[in-house]
Amino acid sequence: MADSINKRKSDHIQIVLNEEVTGTNMTTGLEKVKLIHNALPEIDFEEIEVSTQFLDYKLKTPFMISSMTGGAAMAETINKNLAVAAEEKGWILALGSTRALIESKEHHASFQLRTYAPTIPIIANLGAIQLNYGFGVDECKQIIEITEANSLVLHLNSIQEVVQQEGNTNFKDLLNKIEGLTRNLDVPVGVKEVGWGIDSSVAKKLYNVGVSYIDTAGAGGTSWSQVEKLRSQEIIKKTAAEAFSEWGNPTVDCITSINQELKTMPLIASGGMNTGVDAAKAIALGADTVGFAKSILKAATHSVDDVLQVMEIKELELRMAMFGIGAKTIKDLKKTNRVKLIK
Repeated sequence: MADSINKRKSDHIQIVLNEEVTGTNMTTGLEKVKLIHNALPEIDFEEIEVSTQFLDYKLKTPFMISSMTGGAAMAETINKNLAVAAEEKGWILALGSTRALIESKEHHASFQLRTYAPTIPIIANLGAIQLNYGFGVDECKQIIEITEANSLVLHLNSIQEVVQQEGNTNFKDLLNKIEGLTRNLDVPVGVKEVGWGIDSSVAKKLYNVGVSYIDTAGAGGTSWSQVEKLRSQEIIKKTAAEAFSEWGNPTVDCITSINQELKTMPLIASGGMNTGVDAAKAIALGADTVGFAKSILKAATHSVDDVLQVMEIKELELRMAMFGIGAKTIKDLKKTNRVKLIK
């Protein structure tokens, strides 16, 4: 089991880094979102403030390192670099799937990052599907204890599980089990997708059973059916995966639909986020926090300094976008009328 998990996680890292795994003819929708330039912003660029709040945590920035990896030798280096950089810049740090913590004692260090990130929020991550395969409240409490996480996010990845050679596909009655976790864990429980997006109808169901926040993880970034296609040795699954290269709810659609129906629901925008301008657009549409994954992964394979440079670029891009529309604070950005969707 340990060897198979290690290989799967290592394969995922190499494929995302080196192969084209973005869905074809699918975008986030951000290219249709325009921030309207304000030639007279009437603010001092040096006074722009990007601090914000998410759940009960005060953040230096509205940025998060999205769930990527763990449970493999290579992941230890990546996650350490991410943790050190996230602590310095004040970003939320979300871990890769922690299933390996319970099923294997190898590479626990790739998930035990509190030493490197003592003050920032850390979010542990588990596939919701595992609630139908032996994981329950006790296992989730154990994950929180080992990782010292401030929250648990459950990921939904139905299409990926079908294509994955080792996939689990019984998604029956998960909503009730998610509700059980929200009632029995001492930390907030969130739910995310992995790249096909959560729409308002699903978000409502999750909100009604006590889920504390939604992470859109919309379409337009990495497509995990395409990742698993490249791993698969099964010709039928490889061929079927091709039909899903255009599958999913674009990130912008997820943000706008959830914000319209659940205005008080804390919302993380992720899925194909590349720049601080993307982040500004997402926040202007209603997101509270913005998650970056692939666009920061390559730097994390190199060094902390490389990660910090990428972070600083994204932060500067956000502040420049805010300056460009005359928004001095994140609250101003959230209520701006200088944003429009082009049909």
